[in-house]
Amino acid sequence: MKAVVLSSYASRLAVDEVPEPAVGPRDVLIDVHAAGLNQLDEKLRAGEFTQIVPLELPAILGLDVAGTVVAVGSEVRAFVPGDRVYGRVQDGRIGTFAQRIAADEDDLAPIPPALPMNEAASLPLVALTAWQALAVRARVRPGQNVLIHAGAGGVGSIAIQLAKHLGATVATTASAVNAEFVRSLGADVVIDYRADDFEQQLNGYDVVLDSVGGDNLMKSLRILRPGGVAIGIAGPPDPAFARRLGLNPVLRAGIAALSRTVRRAARRLGVEYSFLWMSASGEQLREISALVESGAIRPIIDRVIPFEEIPEAVARLGTGGGRGKTVAVIARGDAQA
Repeated sequence: MKAVVLSSYASRLAVDEVPEPAVGPRDVLIDVHAAGLNQLDEKLRAGEFTQIVPLELPAILGLDVAGTVVAVGSEVRAFVPGDRVYGRVQDGRIGTFAQRIAADEDDLAPIPPALPMNEAASLPLVALTAWQALAVRARVRPGQNVLIHAGAGGVGSIAIQLAKHLGATVATTASAVNAEFVRSLGADVVIDYRADDFEQQLNGYDVVLDSVGGDNLMKSLRILRPGGVAIGIAGPPDPAFARRLGLNPVLRAGIAALSRTVRRAARRLGVEYSFLWMSASGEQLREISALVESGAIRPIIDRVIPFEEIPEAVARLGTGGGRGKTVAVIARGDAQA
């Protein structure tokens, strides 16, 4: 079968022939119809996060999948051949930029009946990130004020919709050209990050979802009310994350050092900093599916590309600027089925 393969870190991706995946007892073998592209794909290609997502090179990249079940392992109970499924595969088993993938059944959920494959493929990583940040970690409640950075991007465009559904007043940063777009998603306050400083315009916020990091994260701490929380998905990782990952003491100490400055700043301000590395969850994706079916969340696709263009499209992910997600059509035929 064909797949998009990384031969060495920082090298160019290439379409190549690879063996068919082996199917374990709890695995679901999927004919991949479409795969979503994420910023994380480009970071993995560049050799970032190797301690979190170690790859045995050469490796197939790709995290989001939508497709049809063609076979199941002996212990699988949730799916049968012919089911339409989608998911964000777990870190140790990435590889959705391929014609087939074997994924753990716990990572998958049925695709809502009215949702096209392309749209399903755009959702898992970004929707699970927004869910785990806002619904699980921050426990956003009606009446709270939430700031979502980079509101027009993949995570931001879903996070705005989810925060609004949870009852929050939502502010976001976006370029002027995307202002009306993010308002259409539910943003109440839109700040042009190129012309204005959000720190000068916002204060007393309960939650910030930061996908930028650096000085942007430090400013985000300062606009929180006492007891508020900034959730970072661009880093730096914190000690709690290192403990959850089960890293050895040396690596845990290194990770603690990376986030020491931001954690100290948070303590001085009486707020909290929390790093989020989203995890695969078919169970949570089922809850998100219900929001999609109700119309509370709608997928946002910037563009759809053919399988052969994945290498170039991944390389462009670092430049930003798109609205929502890029989705690649993997299977021959109609990926809208």
